[in-house]
Amino acid sequence: MSKNECLIEAKVEDVFRILADGWSYAAWVVGASRIRDVDATWPEPGSKIHHSVGAWPLLLNDTTTSLEYEPLRRLKLLVRAWPAGHGEVELVATEVPEGCRLVMTEQATNGPISMLPAQLQDLALHPRNDEALRRLKFIAERRS
Repeated sequence: MSKNECLIEAKVEDVFRILADGWSYAAWVVGASRIRDVDATWPEPGSKIHHSVGAWPLLLNDTTTSLEYEPLRRLKLLVRAWPAGHGEVELVATEVPEGCRLVMTEQATNGPISMLPAQLQDLALHPRNDEALRRLKFIAERRS
């Protein structure tokens, strides 16, 4: 499992406004290149973001599914990154005096990465998730 955390100088509400906007997904999720559609009920459990990964002309269509959602607290996702496999990503927000502490954990659940030992999974996932949190931080702090 990979665990990253970030202090965002914005309110938890501002951070969750971005997480609840499926159309903003490609702006902060590393690898997502475009959004094709977002279910109207996003981020309610079972709803999906329909996105593409890769660079044109080698784009692969995929989806991310909301597994659990606690407004202003937690969002758990099933992420698909074919051919790499599937994983579960959890984002947990805590209000702190400086703003929002956001913790992101990711566990590969199947595919080639899931067969790697935990330390090697972390080597593959940690830098990407660190960049995703950095992008999310920039967006949230700019908007607040």
